[in-house]
Amino acid sequence: MEDLEKNIIDLIAMDRLHIPISSMSGKLKRRQPARAKSLDIEEKYEGKRVYSRVEKEDLSKARGIKEGMRMFEEHFPRYGAILRGLIEAQRGYKETHLYFGVNEGCRLTADDYMGVMTSLGLSERISQDLYPELMNLSRNMSKKRQEERSIMIGASYYDDRPQDDASDSDETDDERE
Repeated sequence: MEDLEKNIIDLIAMDRLHIPISSMSGKLKRRQPARAKSLDIEEKYEGKRVYSRVEKEDLSKARGIKEGMRMFEEHFPRYGAILRGLIEAQRGYKETHLYFGVNEGCRLTADDYMGVMTSLGLSERISQDLYPELMNLSRNMSKKRQEERSIMIGASYYDDRPQDDASDSDETDDERE
């Protein structure tokens, strides 16, 4: 019984801790792409402490669905052509990523981190108290991942298919029947 009680207490504590941590995580996840997109970087930036570069990645590669497409087209020939067109369009997809990191021998300061924490709504005092523990966690986690990071800042489609494709038609599904 005591073991069950302790497990339920732990569950409640986890849930209550999850809410504020998840909220701050959500704020960071929303702000990161917005900040990255707002940077005016054409191709490359080399600063005193940090660097970044923009790369476009062509994602035109087969998705390994040929057999599934064949079966779908056998059952639904009219929609199969439309689906094939949509998949072909997806193959003509490019993503733009911003890669960023800290220059060799440089680091971010406590003020850099605490400025972000206060912008999330934490008081200066709480930011100062949390900073050492968060940095210990971050250092332990960063040993397990590469230091350079990236974030998607844009996406675009390019279309090199013939223009008489069924998916380009202005007809509705009902008109095609």
